[in-house]
Amino acid sequence: MTRVVLLGASPGPIAYDEPNVPPARLALTSLPGSPTVLARLYGQLTAMDPEPVAIVRPADADDHRRHAARVVESADTAADLRALADAAETAGDNLFLIPSGAVVHDELIYQIIKSKRGALALVAKEPREEDENGEPVGYDVPIEEAEPEIGDRDLEGLMVRARVSRTRVVSVGSAFHAVTRPNAVLLGPVHVHQRHAAVLAEAARELADMAHLFGPEDDLVQLLVLGLVRRGVSVGIRGRRDLFYARVRSQAETDAAVAAMAGIDEDRARLNNAVKGADGFFTTYFVSTYSRFIARWAARRGLTPNQVTLISIALGVLSAVAFATGTRAGAVAGGLLIYFAFVFDCVDGQLARYARKFGVLGAWLDATFDRAKEYVVFAGLAVGSLVAGQGDVWTLALVALSVQSVRHLLDFSFGVANRRKPPVPLPTLALNVPDDRPLRDALEKRRNTRTGGVRGLLKLWTRAGRFRAVHWARKMIVFPIGERFAAIAITAAIFEPRITFLTLVIWGTIAAAYTLTGRLMRSLA
Repeated sequence: MTRVVLLGASPGPIAYDEPNVPPARLALTSLPGSPTVLARLYGQLTAMDPEPVAIVRPADADDHRRHAARVVESADTAADLRALADAAETAGDNLFLIPSGAVVHDELIYQIIKSKRGALALVAKEPREEDENGEPVGYDVPIEEAEPEIGDRDLEGLMVRARVSRTRVVSVGSAFHAVTRPNAVLLGPVHVHQRHAAVLAEAARELADMAHLFGPEDDLVQLLVLGLVRRGVSVGIRGRRDLFYARVRSQAETDAAVAAMAGIDEDRARLNNAVKGADGFFTTYFVSTYSRFIARWAARRGLTPNQVTLISIALGVLSAVAFATGTRAGAVAGGLLIYFAFVFDCVDGQLARYARKFGVLGAWLDATFDRAKEYVVFAGLAVGSLVAGQGDVWTLALVALSVQSVRHLLDFSFGVANRRKPPVPLPTLALNVPDDRPLRDALEKRRNTRTGGVRGLLKLWTRAGRFRAVHWARKMIVFPIGERFAAIAITAAIFEPRITFLTLVIWGTIAAAYTLTGRLMRSLA
């Protein structure tokens, strides 16, 4: 279970001169009986946590109690932070923090809380403001040039902005904490793994003691992420992408948010998110372009991922039988069957992610019978070669099987060893330091120490992956299952089985050498 904490007093990334309307009084539509923003949000969150914690001002406490929440009344920012620290210390589970005025898609909440990152924040990146010469202006000026006084109201952008890299939050600003070259805004939802709960609580208590230094527009989420980052926690980032999130403070904003959210197809976004983003070239362009729709069709008819896995297994066995006939028609049929066996192998995972039906049995079946289908097809091809009088290829079949087995062993053993490796700690910075220059300097120094020798080569190879051709070449060279099944289907349908096995052995050996080299280099690094 995930412990949910609603932040009722957080003003948000933009401070308004007009008073905010409590979310319990903001109707989602003008229809009679329409739920309020707060009621809708509680309906979304109670599936994760039957009794979410709400940290709110006394005037709003009754609105939250109507939704069976555990309400903590808080008078100011310092009390908010201490209440959050108490919630983090007693949670005993992951934490999901979200402002009470949030209008958000269910799928976006799901994607955030299912992240494998230790901490994840929803952000919106912003382009830097530049003058006619292309130089940064306003609050985007480096601290070295701007030299802002603490609490300088002319640099309000520093209070509500953050600096993010491609994958994580680098630094966060407040009325007291200046941030160099901000390029993003923290939108609201933050997910924190339970292993970082104690760090969050400690940082929240220290920030509470500094609350007199913060401005009225300082956001609670912003301060908490600031505390995590300066304590050395790697806070990942996620944008809204194809889903919707907004924090509303008036009925006009609510109406606009509801209209904007209605224009986004959440089901299509959920379906797209069911497709793995790290698939190979063949899977991406020749399977996942349509297999996701088969997954949705299966979900709407009540099929389970395990049933789809059994369909894939059956197609794989039929493919082996077709190959074993030794005829050209059988070879073509076998190629088509092994292709659709792989399609349904993708569908079962996509169905599990789309319908959110996960199980240990399904994961075991999928992993085990992927190998079984492949090796049964090897046997079918070898039998077919004998039947067709094309010679004995059992030796090649055994070599191909051995190469694939060694590759799977290398991948599995390295994965297990890598999970045991402790993460490299990030630099830290005391919360009472007013700007982020020391933190940025420490990060730069850490980056420089990690660019020499083997690490430097790995970093260059990683950067080369930004080029599309290199990215797909790297995906294909490791000979993933999609490419293997495609190689079997195409070569077996056109040529004799000997060519199929030679392709598998040669490509598989190249893939094993490439993978082993990469594993050794990463181990040395």
